[in-house]
Amino acid sequence: MTDGLDEARQAIAGIPLLADAGEPQRLGGLTNLVFRVGDYCLRIPGKGTEEYIDRANEAVATKETAKAGVSPELLHFDAATGVMVTRFIEGSVTMTPDKFASRVGAPARAGEAFRRLHLSGAVFPFRFELFSMIDDYLGILATKDVALPDGYHDVVREAEAVLKALAVNPVPLAACHCDPLCENFLDADGRMWIVDWEYSGMNDPMWDLGDLSVEGGFSPAQDEEMLTAYFGGEATPQDRGRMVIYKGMCDLLWTLWGLIQLANNNPAEDFRAYADGRFGRCKALMATPDFADHLRAVETL
Repeated sequence: MTDGLDEARQAIAGIPLLADAGEPQRLGGLTNLVFRVGDYCLRIPGKGTEEYIDRANEAVATKETAKAGVSPELLHFDAATGVMVTRFIEGSVTMTPDKFASRVGAPARAGEAFRRLHLSGAVFPFRFELFSMIDDYLGILATKDVALPDGYHDVVREAEAVLKALAVNPVPLAACHCDPLCENFLDADGRMWIVDWEYSGMNDPMWDLGDLSVEGGFSPAQDEEMLTAYFGGEATPQDRGRMVIYKGMCDLLWTLWGLIQLANNNPAEDFRAYADGRFGRCKALMATPDFADHLRAVETL
């Protein structure tokens, strides 16, 4: 995989703020190129991301969440290219599933960060709607030479029961991250920051908690820690049910995202295995008696 340093230097040359900030140091990124440049963080979008990322929405979300103290300050954003510069958080630790398990209180700090975000009053232009996004991603994949996992459409039809259950007791939408990979969390001085707002939108807040639980491979104890910090006490059966339901639904959606990465020849990971693993996990969860119990709890008035 290319280290992207030439691309970073080219981007830096066009941003006066970074003129004397120093040499770029690669930080990572699954689809994008991310660098530290002195006191700043430079993000260069990955190739093909323009097919499914609304950069105008991302810019609004990044500004609003910085105001809310959830994400670092936005210092530069080019809507045409998606190149972005934010303040680098000194001393921060980029989270991983292992770090969420080993750093005491990390799930709670993530829950507190989500609470700040969801109660911030921020309004994002994009509305994150699961089935609409599935349709959009399927439309993109229809133009590419990549096969869906066997039975994908059957599971989407089964998931319509989820849509009906959620509609019984609709909740107010809130500004949500919607793509809470562990690596999008920075732990610093007892506070968790959240970065990368490419997929952000107005959504059911429990999507964020359920998705992070999946990404981090959270244990039941970690789930409880995050939920308790988020709600300031025990979650209701309805809230807990929505979180569990979204564990399955995020896998259903991100299966397609993985296939788009495969089609775009993204070298960051084995995206065939990623997509098949996501889909298998979704099917397994939806087949459990617990999933049906959570659906019933969500429907209870």
